[in-house]
Amino acid sequence: MTPGLVVRLVVFTVAGSALSGGASDLAEIKQRGKLRVLVVDGSPQFFSLTGDGAPGFDREILDGFARLQRIEVEVVRVASWSALIPALLDKKGDLAAGGVTATEGRRKLVDFSAEVFPTRMVVITRKPHPRVETLEQLRSARVGSVKGTSMQEALLAAKVPPANIDDSFPSGGLPAALRAGTITACLEGVEDAILAQRKDPEIETGLYLGPKQSLAFAARRDQPELLAALNDYLDKLRKTGAWSRLVVKYFGEGALEVLRKAQAP
Repeated sequence: MTPGLVVRLVVFTVAGSALSGGASDLAEIKQRGKLRVLVVDGSPQFFSLTGDGAPGFDREILDGFARLQRIEVEVVRVASWSALIPALLDKKGDLAAGGVTATEGRRKLVDFSAEVFPTRMVVITRKPHPRVETLEQLRSARVGSVKGTSMQEALLAAKVPPANIDDSFPSGGLPAALRAGTITACLEGVEDAILAQRKDPEIETGLYLGPKQSLAFAARRDQPELLAALNDYLDKLRKTGAWSRLVVKYFGEGALEVLRKAQAP
């Protein structure tokens, strides 16, 4: 199935089901003709910024939503994860997307759409280093992270000593740091762990850390109509089966089963 075909199927299925957008915030976006989406580089499986290959999981969903609303997606690049929510609050974009975790800290500042993708933090290591199966092992490891991310929040909440955390890595750079031996462990969302294992069979998963979470689209609190229309679209997307096809397309045949296990109590 081609990248555009999934989107066209969803558009035809849900056409007429989303809200009309007559209220102020969505009407303003429609008048502008563009949905401005804030994205941090480094998660191409969710939002590719190169223009090469597949557009990304989030991008396909937002392209379908934009077509239904008769607008276009305009990508606004953000330099870092720590700058993403501030950029949204500064009205530099209408949504934040690209594998954004709906953390409690972020929920204090912005609203989130319905779940786009389920996630959960998991510790990954690379042979010959042993798996990290306990908090004690994690707290004694050299742990890599990315500044301003939900992974960093989770490590600090788990009382990993700050001196043991190296948060100097760019988004998407942790598996390479494991291969280089710069770190002995890192925390990733299960979606990134799936991709890392597909590329490098020496990578192993261990301890799940923290509660089940969701990746979602972030919006300001003055955008209720945009979120309502987007949530309606996401609901229909799940019901058509197009969501599951996108999961397999971007994360592989076994991804649905891995996600099911990660969401178990």
